[in-house]
Amino acid sequence: MFSFLRRLKLSYAAYNVFQRRRLAHNLAIYQRLGLRKSYFSPISSRDFAGLPANAGLPGVRPLAERLAASPAFRALPEASQANLRAFEDNGFAILPGFLSGEAVDGINQELHQLIASRKISVRYVNKFMFAFRKSARIRAAGEGALRELVGALLGHEATLFQSINFLTGSQQRTHSDSIHMSTFPLGGMAAAWVALEDITPDNGPLHYYPGSHQLPYYLNADYRNEGTDWLIGDKDYAEYERFIAGRVAELGLQKQVFLARKGDVFIWHANLMHGGEPHRDPALTRKSMVFHYFSRAHICYHEITQRPALL
Repeated sequence: MFSFLRRLKLSYAAYNVFQRRRLAHNLAIYQRLGLRKSYFSPISSRDFAGLPANAGLPGVRPLAERLAASPAFRALPEASQANLRAFEDNGFAILPGFLSGEAVDGINQELHQLIASRKISVRYVNKFMFAFRKSARIRAAGEGALRELVGALLGHEATLFQSINFLTGSQQRTHSDSIHMSTFPLGGMAAAWVALEDITPDNGPLHYYPGSHQLPYYLNADYRNEGTDWLIGDKDYAEYERFIAGRVAELGLQKQVFLARKGDVFIWHANLMHGGEPHRDPALTRKSMVFHYFSRAHICYHEITQRPALL
């Protein structure tokens, strides 16, 4: 019965009726595209079938011009600037030492205080979700210069949607964030991962597949998980992970592992394939955090659960 209720779209819609302030961002775009949707309505890639790929999206200047206009970009070392200029080709950009050691130490201290005071707790095995809502230091790290840079990469104003903190490696299998944090038009999301200590091969480093952002966006229909008008799909998430593993193997994609130093930032494209390596030494921590950003110019939603995103 519980499983059925979790699949019932009406359950999500009923909850969302009371979330108009956080969901109204989609309404103007629905209207512009001729989609007959309420702010609380279920939404998925199936709703956009037949629409042009960039329908309703304002034009943007070339990436180099957008970056050059950003004070945050101009303040960066040349190596970081070069990495950002190559973002569209590579699907990621590494910013060495973006956060100072002092800033990182302050974040770690504040996180432990939040945990000790039980203002945040673990969800989904090892994730501390939305700590940026409780911590001024964590919010400051995700806002300001970092959000400005992400906005320049997206070509539209970016909204900090989510933070996740880790004390250990995520060990998450390879995936694209677009199945979780989805947009129409595609590509209106980006993420920034921050090393809160030095990362080694033994404490679960991040892995990624350069250039994989240029692959098709694999969504519900690709692994037969569209569901019905009333129910979301019934496939276990492991089905999606197996599907992606199959595509990676078939295409012969080459994996890279990011052995980050404390304060390094790794920004990735919405469709970049990435995940977490095994955390080999349980005596070691792997302190890190990730910020997810949505473009305000896009419809923002969650493909698997077919819910509009609460911003």
